[in-house]
Amino acid sequence: MKEWLDWPAKSAHPPENIEHPAIYHMLDVAAVAEQLLAESPWPSALKQAFIALAGLHDLGKFSETFRGMLREGAYQPFTHWELTEILLLTEDDWLAEWLGGTEDVREVLYAAVAGHHGRPPQTNLQRRELRKCLRAVGDGHEAARRLLEIFRQLWPEASLDSLDEEAATSFSWWLPGFCTAADWIGSNTTWFSPKELELEPEAYLKEARAIAQKAVKEAGLSGTTAREGELFDFALRPLQEACVSLTLPEGPALVVLEAETGVGKTEAALILVQRMILAGKGRGLFFALPTMATADAMFGRARRVMETMFTNPSLTLAHGRAGLSVPFRDLVNEGSRTGKSDDQSGVTSAEWLASDNRRALLADVGIGTIDQALLSVLPVRFQTLRHYGLASKILVVDEVHEMGEPYIAEELVALLQMHRAMGGSAILLTATLPLKLRARLLETYGGISESHAYPAITVAGGETVTQFDDDARPQKGPVMVERLSTMDEAVRYIAQSAAGGAACVWVRNAVDDAIAAVDALRAEGVQAHLLHARFALCDRKKLEQEVLDRVGRNGTGRKGFVLVATQIVEASLDLDFDVMVSDLAPIGSLIQRVGRLWRHMDVRPATQRPVPAPVLKVLSPDPAEVQDDRWLQKVLERGAWVYSLPDMWRTASVLFKAGQIRTPDGLRSLIEAVHGDEVENLPSVLDGAEAEGCGKAMAARHRALQNLATIEDGYRKGGCGADDTTYPTRLGDETRILALARQTDHGLVPWAQAEGVPSDELGRSELAALWALSEVSVRSKRLVGLDLPDQDRADIQEAQRYWPQWKKKAVTICPVHEIDGAICQGVCYRSDIGLLIYYSS
Repeated sequence: MKEWLDWPAKSAHPPENIEHPAIYHMLDVAAVAEQLLAESPWPSALKQAFIALAGLHDLGKFSETFRGMLREGAYQPFTHWELTEILLLTEDDWLAEWLGGTEDVREVLYAAVAGHHGRPPQTNLQRRELRKCLRAVGDGHEAARRLLEIFRQLWPEASLDSLDEEAATSFSWWLPGFCTAADWIGSNTTWFSPKELELEPEAYLKEARAIAQKAVKEAGLSGTTAREGELFDFALRPLQEACVSLTLPEGPALVVLEAETGVGKTEAALILVQRMILAGKGRGLFFALPTMATADAMFGRARRVMETMFTNPSLTLAHGRAGLSVPFRDLVNEGSRTGKSDDQSGVTSAEWLASDNRRALLADVGIGTIDQALLSVLPVRFQTLRHYGLASKILVVDEVHEMGEPYIAEELVALLQMHRAMGGSAILLTATLPLKLRARLLETYGGISESHAYPAITVAGGETVTQFDDDARPQKGPVMVERLSTMDEAVRYIAQSAAGGAACVWVRNAVDDAIAAVDALRAEGVQAHLLHARFALCDRKKLEQEVLDRVGRNGTGRKGFVLVATQIVEASLDLDFDVMVSDLAPIGSLIQRVGRLWRHMDVRPATQRPVPAPVLKVLSPDPAEVQDDRWLQKVLERGAWVYSLPDMWRTASVLFKAGQIRTPDGLRSLIEAVHGDEVENLPSVLDGAEAEGCGKAMAARHRALQNLATIEDGYRKGGCGADDTTYPTRLGDETRILALARQTDHGLVPWAQAEGVPSDELGRSELAALWALSEVSVRSKRLVGLDLPDQDRADIQEAQRYWPQWKKKAVTICPVHEIDGAICQGVCYRSDIGLLIYYSS
């Protein structure tokens, strides 16, 4: 055993001051890998091969240069994980006798194993470079050979014979993530403390296996099983009933659910998820939504259902501000207090999972933004960890129509292709998906559909359901559409409706226009409320809750309530209004907005409404009178620039001719009239706008194709390990984050911090959360020429004393004047108005 003393895996640290031997660390990781694959349906021989390869991930630590770096801080010409690939390639003849498979299969997987630090190995594999690498290994080569012999004895049945080169290429994107997950747990000293070199490998592995079982359970990765039985205690609606009996194909499946807002698509999808898991198509669920707000809302709903669907599942919220979600924090804290026992039931969230967005997708159930899933197809660091986490899940993507922009649509197609390649199944939910995009998405699973029926359930390569029983619940019927020509007309209409007791909403396209509308309504004596994305997060959350309390499903105090809001009410909040005005927007957005008009008819039938029928008033110029390309700007101000001008004109033309939005059977024709193959010709003065739009769409699509990881190339060639900002999940204007602050006797404190509470009485994590709740995101170009506070000010420097360097660069602290809310000339903030920018160059 003494031969292994010269090859440490970790430096000695207090209090143990023990160098954990490389052989022990690799056995730790292999033991964790065994636990992670325990419930996998793959053949035993293939599982053993992946377990052994995962254990061999650090074979390059048997090198003189790595040992010198650990013990003396010496320079490493090659990283240990790059040397892992070199050693595996050097010993390939021997490994072929053990693992089998073709040379190409093995080489692809060697590179995948070596890429467990978030990016593929980049070592030049030419003979001259190989010799340099082996010189760096030095005497470690003999130890590496000995370790391979030990691993063969421990996992003698390991075999790659079942993989062809195509399958190995697919696995090359999964295997690095699998190795990373196993390595991160196996390196965690909470579970695997440094050990003296005392036990023989087989005896040590036995101990490591017992620790691994506990570690994987406490990390939240021990897995779950789906329960049979009904998920819901209410009578199912027609779409949901159809999902109970839908025929699912063999193998990976893709199902597209198309139906109007408010008919229970989420519950229908969960019924399908349960059936898919029971049929062996996955072992968990990731629910991907378009925004953090929609993900937060779904998380609140999901916990109750997950307790019914699964046995003791782990649940995480996955997005950039997940730590600010009170329900999520409460769930994590609850698990931290009670721990995890074999007989514990219900949903849990392990601290290990919750502490890092990259790990969040490893949970049995993840609720998050689509961005977290899309990062698995971009060549960014640890993309493979996300892919590994998703591979075993049923992927549910909600509001797919919001992902029709060319850049994100290409990413979604790639995501589905990669998911299917690993045997994954998916469900897509949408209210307004154009047929062209539906066809592309179905094609990823070999499906096609010519049906124009709506609503519809389409199984790629399988059946299409278009006939549904009548819904017994009260229906609102067609929504009449009427045009308003001026803002004054809109103000008068809302003022009159509110005076009559109606709950009213005006949905505006731009924040500045929403603020102007509130000012105009308040000038008329209407106590209008305001909601948009330019509030500090703490204020926005309070405002959202106030609105839900008034006009949510069970809201009270609706009479005469008036809200002016931006697009954030389209999907993230479950609201119900009697009267609606909307700025002109593309047809899909208008359909989503109308979903908040006369929404809960079972709670508030027509007889209880203060107006006789649902009507959508649209603030828009006349599409029949277009003199120039400033047609839209004559009625809308900043809101005229938010959406594609051709889409806006076609929406106006089609919608005002139709005079109504008829659900559900009238939606498909409206959507296709704006986004289909045979759309109406634009007035000639708008042709330039159409050409410009086509050019931008082509550029966005081209950029997406350049940015996406090339799956067919395999991980070594197609991966990159770049920073997330290099390969964004979405295109858009550059933004700048402002952190609002108050001036107190104790210095600057976060805007969200309660008055009278000194910062030094708060823990660092509490203070960090308060700063995050005080943030406002603004388009950078709106701030050009403005004299924002100097970040070198002493009080600002003191407020940032615990901030990491990246945050100091990314976030600008902005003290808000106590009396007038001024931040600098041209910018002010008020809790009831939000961030107001009234000057920019």
